[in-house]
Amino acid sequence: MQDQYILALDQGTTSSRAMLFDRRGNVVANAQKEFRQIYPHPGWVEHDPQDIWSTQAGVAAEAVTHAGVAGSSIAAIGITNQRETTIVWDRDTGQPIYNAIVWQDRRTASFCDDLKARGFEATVRAKTGLPIDSYFSATKIRWILDHVDGAREKARAGRLAFGTVDSWLVWNFTRRALHVTDATNASRTMLFNIHTLQWDDELLALFDIPRSMLPTVRSSSEVYGAAQTAVFAPDIPLAGIAGDQHAALFGQMCVRPGMVKNTYGTGCFLVMNTGTQPIESSRNLVTTLAWQIGGETHYALEGSIFIAGAVVQWLRDGLGIIRRASDIEALAASVADADGVYLVPAFAGLGAPHWNARARGTLFGVTRGTQAAHIARAALDSIAYQSLDVLDAMRADAGIRIDELRVDGGACVNDLLMQFQADILGVDVARPRVSETTALGAAYLAGLAVGFWRDVDELQQQWKLDRSFSPKLPRDDVAHSIAGWQRAVRAAKAWADDGDDGA
Repeated sequence: MQDQYILALDQGTTSSRAMLFDRRGNVVANAQKEFRQIYPHPGWVEHDPQDIWSTQAGVAAEAVTHAGVAGSSIAAIGITNQRETTIVWDRDTGQPIYNAIVWQDRRTASFCDDLKARGFEATVRAKTGLPIDSYFSATKIRWILDHVDGAREKARAGRLAFGTVDSWLVWNFTRRALHVTDATNASRTMLFNIHTLQWDDELLALFDIPRSMLPTVRSSSEVYGAAQTAVFAPDIPLAGIAGDQHAALFGQMCVRPGMVKNTYGTGCFLVMNTGTQPIESSRNLVTTLAWQIGGETHYALEGSIFIAGAVVQWLRDGLGIIRRASDIEALAASVADADGVYLVPAFAGLGAPHWNARARGTLFGVTRGTQAAHIARAALDSIAYQSLDVLDAMRADAGIRIDELRVDGGACVNDLLMQFQADILGVDVARPRVSETTALGAAYLAGLAVGFWRDVDELQQQWKLDRSFSPKLPRDDVAHSIAGWQRAVRAAKAWADDGDDGA
């Protein structure tokens, strides 16, 4: 397999990407395309499932073409995807019956509040490791069944299929032959029992979702079937699937309990490997599957931050204070600090460890002297502060000392942010040479399934450090900054709790 490659398909929230990796884990080719974001109402976020499919298929073909390789040179395809995003389609026509409801969408927040008020929180968390929240797939499926004409009747007749984005891609790549998902994506639906590793009948009844809609759950690394589209030569194995954060954890080679990574994408996601036993969080973190390989299941603690890189997009598209996302580092670095300005970017509510669906973005500490640079600095700072909130909860839940945070995703190239992250956390921040470890993780999972790589020990030798950031800011200054952030979060929560924003 020396002249062969693994193709990783990374279907994200704002773009679809394809990367071709060689046996050393190097990127041979890369293609990416953004697609339309749909905002029908405040707090609602949707995608056109056909946009997801067409852009992903398009960049896959583009990456292979750029590399100048034949389809026969691709040993396997791995898929990683934005999680929780919910698609329901007609099994007969293959057409979606509604837009994809994105993980950020908050339209079912009131229904979740009702379930919690009725006392279901403990049951759901015990079975799934998840809090009841509109972030996850179950209430999104229910919403579609309740609001699309004829959907419930079709579902009861077995004519509808539900899938997270991985399922939708496999369905299309195999020309409707396979309706599958992997255990990591299943664990994000609020319908999957992470202890029995099965869809849970009690949860299906609670959300009134027919079992016939659900995909078959498979491991994260195995041959599911073959791609049968015109995009590739036929019979390329589809051999690895994992939700984006799980793939990033694996791509970062966080394979031992206590190892932690943070992915800086549209959202921000800290994940800690906790080994083969789940750890129940008492601090509003999520207990989830890390991956399932060779019959062995690994678990993780996760803290999901809804808005990270998206705050930079907001500065670019909403406020217009930067022209390109990459401009933020120079603008933010033009001032010594945020000058007392704090931005709580709760544009889609607050995620872990707060889980306040009604919170909204709030800017504090603005004076007549506040400049665009201070707001840019506060925006970057907010990513680091939110990560601190999660890591503190993670350290307490796991009872494990954390000395290093491995980082990846688009914003990890921002040296200013990475240094501030190290200062605020008080730990070393390690950035690998291959920063797009989400795609790399998907490639690793697929490659292991077909023998492209021998084992995890071989993969661990490929992880290489690009740069390490060590804490430099005096701890008194850090404590003062953190106190200001915590005050801003308390104020943002108070604003949310003292009114009705219509969510």
